[in-house]
This record gives sequence, C-alpha cells and structure tokens, in this order.
Amino acid sequence: MIDLGGPYTARPITTATYREACAQLEDQIFGGNWLYAFDPANKPPPPLGETFSWGLYHGESLIGWSHAQQRDERTVYMADTGLLPEHQGRGLYTRLLPHLLDTFRQAGYLLVQSHHRVTNNRVIVPKLRAGFFVQGLNLYEGGLNVALTLSLDEAYREAQHVRSGFQQAGGEAARRLGVQPLLPQPQIGQSASAPESALPPACGPEVEIGGGYTLRPVSYADAWAVADELEALAFGTVSFDWRGPAPHPHPAGDRFAWLVVFEGRLAGWQLSRQWDNRTAYMINTALLPQHRGRGVYTRLLPVILETLQAAGYSLVRSHHHATNNAVLVPKLRAGFRLQGLEVNHHGVVAVLQRSFDPVYERYMDVRSGLARPQGEVAARLGLHSAPSR
Repeated sequence: MIDLGGPYTARPITTATYREACAQLEDQIFGGNWLYAFDPANKPPPPLGETFSWGLYHGESLIGWSHAQQRDERTVYMADTGLLPEHQGRGLYTRLLPHLLDTFRQAGYLLVQSHHRVTNNRVIVPKLRAGFFVQGLNLYEGGLNVALTLSLDEAYREAQHVRSGFQQAGGEAARRLGVQPLLPQPQIGQSASAPESALPPACGPEVEIGGGYTLRPVSYADAWAVADELEALAFGTVSFDWRGPAPHPHPAGDRFAWLVVFEGRLAGWQLSRQWDNRTAYMINTALLPQHRGRGVYTRLLPVILETLQAAGYSLVRSHHHATNNAVLVPKLRAGFRLQGLEVNHHGVVAVLQRSFDPVYERYMDVRSGLARPQGEVAARLGLHSAPSR
C-alpha cells in the first residue's frame, strides 16, 4: 500500500479489478472528453505483458486507478490513470508518480512512456517535473495526444539532450552515439558572470520582480548586442553554424526588449517581437548561470505577458529545446499549450502558444479532445453544443 497523505492510499489491484473500476467510474471521470465512437472491434486485443495496476482510495472508497503494462523489452507504458473530479487538484497524482516510477525501476525497465491530451497541463506538468521529455504529438480517436518518455538510464537521458541540441555529446552518451565532439564541451559553471560594463540606458521605468531583480526595458538593438556578446556564456546548447550573417534583418513590426538586472549588474535578457497580425513571439530569453534556480524566469514571465497583452496581441508563441524542462514547466504553468515539435537550426524544439482569448483557449481543449464543443466554442465551429456522455 502507498500512503498518499491523509485518507488517501494507492493499493495494488488485479487487472480484472482495474477493468471493473473503469466500467464503474470512467463516465464520471472522462465524461467531458470528446471521443470518436468506433464500432465494435473486429480483432481481439494483443496479449498483455507484465502489468501494474493500483486502485486509488479515499478511506475504503475506490476513487480512481493507475494502470501500466509492458510495451517491449525495455519499456513500460503508463496506459491509464483516472481520478474522480472531486478528488482532483489535491496533488495526488504528483505524490503517486514517484512511487510508480520506483516500481518500474525496480522491475528492470529502462523507459517509461505515456500519452496525454496535449492541453492537459495538469498531468503534463508533473510528468515533466518528474523528468519525462516531450517526444511528439499524434492524432488519434480521442483527439491530439502528446507522447512523453522518461529514461531511467542516465546515458540515454543525456543522449536525448544531445538529440534536441540542448547540450553537446560527452562521456558515455557520446560513446553510445558513436560521436566525438571537435572541442571539449563548454563548462557553464555557477561562477560565470557578465563582464563589468555599463548597462544600456532604460527606455522606460524598471519593474521589480522580487528577490532583488528588476526588468529594465531597453532598445531592441541594445538587447541583441548584449545577447550576441554573452550567448556563449549563457547557453551550452549546440546550434547549426551558418558560417555567416543572416541575409535579412528581423521582420518589421512591434519589438520588445528587457534586460534582467541584479544589484546593478546584468543577469539576463528577454526579446520579443511581432509574429503575425495576432501573435507575439518570445524570441530569446536567457539568465546567466548563477541566477538560475531562483525563480527569476517564473517571476519575469507575467510581466512580459502583460506587456504583450496590453499591446493588443491575442496569442504569444515561443520555441524551446524539447528537453529543456526548466523552461517548459513554468511556461505550461503560465497557461501555454504544447503545439508540436519542429527541427530548426537550434535542434528539435517544442512549439508553445499562450492565448489571452478565453474562447480560443477552450477551443484548444476541444481540438485536443480534452473537452467537448460547447457554448461559444461550438458556435465558432458551426456546431451545436455536444452533450456529455
């Protein structure tokens, strides 16, 4: 039995009991989701490998479940987790997850996989915080899913960072990938700091963001000059070397730039610009190494979003290395939604989008299958409101 705090526990159950729990509770848990109704299957399901099923209990009352099963010789698949709505939002999933992962590790698995509707940040965020990485998106009968994978093998985890371009290959990961970097991997240490130099002049009042940090609005050109000078100090990522300057300037349109300042010295920067006629684009954000892990990014994000919203934008877009959970988590917690993966000169990056329009935000839940088309969203799609199951 797993103690989840207070009256909550998780207890091992048989696969048959798990299926009975699904039949009993799934309409209450998932009735608001939007599924395609297939006809009865023509084929029996494939035989299961090793299975792991837990019932979630409030006292002696069954309130949900978690079920996982072997996918292949290295991988266990977290196939299904459900919890009655009145018990959601209490941190039960976050507290249960480490126990499940320990069970899979002790059982000898190297990879843990799962799929979740792409706008279901309530599940995606604790998974990323636990070390899962975004793998991609797929369209299926339930809507649009995001695939997540956790590596319980440290060398493979490092290899995933290499694949995304988040860091250079080194050590065991490099050996397993069969590569040898031309130069030693740069050490982005805690002692790295910006050179002593005067800060560019402010273009408006600075904004206090707590912990002694301020955001100083500066010209777009000044911010890019700082970013170009200190990029190697701030990032250990591996981008494609174009071997020459870009042939064209950045697209014309609104531009926004800030420096992060701590005790009168440069701590980082943020640059944004117009993407299209509704969308702003957060191009580049950096904190120097000694200023990370202090919640600065989480505190600066609302200031940037408020500025972009006040400028009239409906959407905010950004790209981040697919394995950079340190940025993906605060972005998702701030209301951004995963849009997909793309390959660019920085590597494999996750595309995120934040909507300031509540109808469009609900629309994204409808597209993912997390919600059925109702009310204004249904009307915008030319549909009648869909009844819940």
